[in-house]
Amino acid sequence: MNSEFTIAVHSLVFLAHLPDHMATSEEIAVNVSTHSARIRKVMGFLRKAGYVSTKEGIGGGFILSCNPNEVTLGEIYRLTCQGSLKPSWCSGDENKPCVISSKMDLLMGKVFIDAEKQMEIYFDGHTIGSMLEQIRAFECPQSNKEQLS
Repeated sequence: MNSEFTIAVHSLVFLAHLPDHMATSEEIAVNVSTHSARIRKVMGFLRKAGYVSTKEGIGGGFILSCNPNEVTLGEIYRLTCQGSLKPSWCSGDENKPCVISSKMDLLMGKVFIDAEKQMEIYFDGHTIGSMLEQIRAFECPQSNKEQLS
């Protein structure tokens, strides 16, 4: 899994917290604690998929263009990093005579595909809106409450 998923979810929850408010990539980056260039890259994916809209120029930025209660984390996972759970390298060698070495990559590939399916089912049970509700339910110190506004 890559950080684009976390950045996308964080950004969407942040925008859901600010309904009808444009947020610049710099504002989102400060909240996510990353560089604004990374935010713009991820927001590009989200814009193309219809989750956010953009306005350029003075007063511009990103705004949520979807219902946060209908967007699941599963959708965002599939958009940003589906298939990335399986490592790019696995032990073993299909050309070796040992049944363990020759079949381990095939077996681990199946294990990771099955695990990813289960994870997507779990993510499908959570929405951007439910994530915002869970964050609001946390007892935050006063300084954090002020920063969320």
